[in-house]
Amino acid sequence: MLQSLIRELTSGEGSMLNIVMILIASAMLIFAALPLHEFAHAFAAHKLGDNTAKYNGRLTLNPLKHLDVFGTIMLLVCGVGYAKPVPVNPYNFRNAKRGMALSSLAGPMMNLILAIVSVGLYRVFSLITEAQYASALSSMDVDAAIRIVEIDGYVFYVLIGLFASINLGLAVFNLLPIPPLDGSRIFAAFLPDKWNDMMYRYENYVMIGMMALLLSGALDQPLAWIRHGFGFVVCGMFGMPNVF
Repeated sequence: MLQSLIRELTSGEGSMLNIVMILIASAMLIFAALPLHEFAHAFAAHKLGDNTAKYNGRLTLNPLKHLDVFGTIMLLVCGVGYAKPVPVNPYNFRNAKRGMALSSLAGPMMNLILAIVSVGLYRVFSLITEAQYASALSSMDVDAAIRIVEIDGYVFYVLIGLFASINLGLAVFNLLPIPPLDGSRIFAAFLPDKWNDMMYRYENYVMIGMMALLLSGALDQPLAWIRHGFGFVVCGMFGMPNVF
């Protein structure tokens, strides 16, 4: 997102509308995607019997309670970021492993739902603009047809190119079975306790290694393949070709 904004500002050809669209999409991601991801964790843990997040003021939709400065910067610069982890006490669950797995799954599922909603909104909008475009062509109103195509392109860029794409990226990234990502807590539900203890003992080292791979670009292609697979399913739900 930041790269797109810089290109628009420095190219000399960027329009104010493009810049506004990028800023709006960035705000939606920072103040919706990340906070809702963390809220989903807190809400799921609360429903499963753990009120730790609630007592720490995290069972809220207030984005300022969830945002992490460095994680937000990473989202803007790298396209992948994070918010403040929601505190969870597994001993408050009836089944600790199951509770941790379900509460961890809630975050990526929220991002997936946001991506599905975004694609669905665009699909509805595109059906409307297709009808308007056909009407403009039938009446030989070329200027109106061009405006419709331009507007559709802007909406596609915001809803699909930015919002849905980043939410899919967040869902896929967080589902990786690598500590401290959500996927590791889900994966842990199927591992013996001694394996889990060993995995979390070296969590900090694994996290440093993962960040190095992420920043080097080594994970870009594998993550892109997985996101493409998720995108195939999401777009297929609305009869659209895969645009991810």
